[in-house]
Amino acid sequence: MLIKHMRRCSISVVIREMQVQTTMRGHFPPTRTARIKKTVASGGEDVEQLGACPRLLGMQNAVVLGLPSARAAEDACTSACPAACACSSVERGCSVRCDRAGLLRVPAEFPCEAASIDLDRNGLRFLGERAFGTLPSLRRLSLRHNNLSFITPGAFKGLPRLAELRLAHNGDLRYLHARTFAALGRLRRLDLAACRLFTVPERLLAELPALRELAAFDNLFRRVPGALRGLANLTHAHLERSRIEAVASSSLLGLRRLRSLSLQANRVRAVHGGAFRDCGALEHLLLNDNLLAVLPADAFRGLRRLRTLNLGGNALGLVARAWFADLAELELLYLDRNSIAFVEEGAFQNLSGLLALHLNGNRLTVLAWAAFQPGFFLGRLFLFRNPWRCDCHLEWLRDWMESFGRAADVPCASPGSVAGLDLRQVAFGRSSNGLCVDPEELNLTASSPGPPPEPAATTVSRFSSLLSKLLAPRAPLGEAVNTTEGPGNTSLSDSLPSRGVGRSGRKTPFLLGSGLLLSLAQHVFVLQMD
Repeated sequence: MLIKHMRRCSISVVIREMQVQTTMRGHFPPTRTARIKKTVASGGEDVEQLGACPRLLGMQNAVVLGLPSARAAEDACTSACPAACACSSVERGCSVRCDRAGLLRVPAEFPCEAASIDLDRNGLRFLGERAFGTLPSLRRLSLRHNNLSFITPGAFKGLPRLAELRLAHNGDLRYLHARTFAALGRLRRLDLAACRLFTVPERLLAELPALRELAAFDNLFRRVPGALRGLANLTHAHLERSRIEAVASSSLLGLRRLRSLSLQANRVRAVHGGAFRDCGALEHLLLNDNLLAVLPADAFRGLRRLRTLNLGGNALGLVARAWFADLAELELLYLDRNSIAFVEEGAFQNLSGLLALHLNGNRLTVLAWAAFQPGFFLGRLFLFRNPWRCDCHLEWLRDWMESFGRAADVPCASPGSVAGLDLRQVAFGRSSNGLCVDPEELNLTASSPGPPPEPAATTVSRFSSLLSKLLAPRAPLGEAVNTTEGPGNTSLSDSLPSRGVGRSGRKTPFLLGSGLLLSLAQHVFVLQMD
């Protein structure tokens, strides 16, 4: 059966070549037609192979007879399509769609011309040896979101042109044999994301010399897989969210063409000195959202082509001068969401090409101009969410913001006189000799809201006015009160409703209330004087 399948597919390659020639020239070349007719008449080896695959014999006859090659290709693609799949002819062969088909095992046969097979979101649990037969034209195979728990070594043999293999989201896989990917010498992209892999054999990728991109995020590695070492053509490695705890000095040896490395959202506490020494082509390094509190002085030595470095979301307490000494090509530097309280002098001096520097979300109170000297920074600064002390140490930053407009949102936390203001709103004074004068701390008592306290004389005069109104003879009921004050300034007695009590009956409590008010006025006066 295997030999028969191989013969069928070898003939399909010949027929596809004839299709291309027919399409380009509009007819089949006479010499080639004569040779095929001679082969058919003589009953040669090609005829024997075509006899093993009648659909291909019909297709070749269609080409010889001058029938439309596109229709012949479509017929060849659909005639061997698995029952639960949908097949269609594409430019480079046949596309087979078997996703969401409820399959529990790999179909027994695929079109020999298959260039792409999609088996995503089925219930596949096991791949045996040569699970897909021989498909010489297959370039893309996707098995994502299945229930694969074991892949037999050699399962992908018979796929010599496979360039992309997707195995992501097979959470029961967890282990791969060292020979799992044997014979895939042309594989360029491998997706092993979210397979809950604990470890992988050191030689798992050794037979993949053409591998360019590896996606292995959302696994359980705890360390950078040793299988990466020596992959001379690897350019992109995605290892985020894989519980990696350290980047050892030997983790990335031999990755001389690596351009992008993502280690974000792991548990990295340590990056060993010289860990990236073999990664001279690296352009993008993502170490954000880890547990880094310190870095060795030579952590990034040799990364002269690095353009993006993300160290955000760690526990760094300072920025050392030695870290960025070799990063002259750096364009984006993320140091946000750390605990940085100090930046060493000259820390950014070699970053002349920097386009953006993110220092937001730290504990910075001051940023010295010496951190950028002797160069001059013209990129964007992100400085919000820091407890800035807006004194004369930041006058340079305010002037720089006004001159270039490359930073905004620098809220002041102190001194108290400028707390809550943006740095651009702070006006620095000058001494008699022209030196900057720091804003002063506010007197919190004087700055409390509300009107200023009234003088003692004013308080006493108001009480005297009130008493005089109380002691003055009352007008008869029904007679209008003669007053120059507005309607809101009526006397206390006028505001009280009449209860039908005679004037003589109210005299004693009235005098008693007046005495109490006088005593209160005297007491307030003494407090004011004190």
